Amino acid sequence: MARLYVLLFLIQIVLAVCALISCLSAEDGQVRGLPRIAWVLIILFFPLVGSIAWFVAGREPAGGRPRAAGPIGRAPADRRPVAPDDDPEFLSSLAERSREQDQELFRRWEDDLRRREDDLRRKEGDPPREDDRPGG
Repeated sequence: MARLYVLLFLIQIVLAVCALISCLSAEDGQVRGLPRIAWVLIILFFPLVGSIAWFVAGREPAGGRPRAAGPIGRAPADRRPVAPDDDPEFLSSLAERSREQDQELFRRWEDDLRRREDDLRRKEGDPPREDDRPGG
């Protein structure tokens, strides 16, 4: 009979510790009914009843509200992705920006090449051709 009492006592302690951890780590919006300090005191003074009350009535149910994504979790549909690499809009904007920068760089290289060819022709005494001029 004593073993049963020890086992029930250990179960009560484990339940109280779990309830305390859950209560203290809950976000402000997840605590219902009473202030957090009241829940902590109830769990400490009445470990069995307080712990059960916390899990039943004190915290927001897991399915009731979307939770914030953890470091390895997925973000809810109504929230932005956690990392920029997970955001399709960000990735597409990078691709578009890269294309624009590549086109601008290519245009500048072409203009520089035309300018150098014109400088070489002038040094040699040949006039630049009409189709080689920029914009022509």
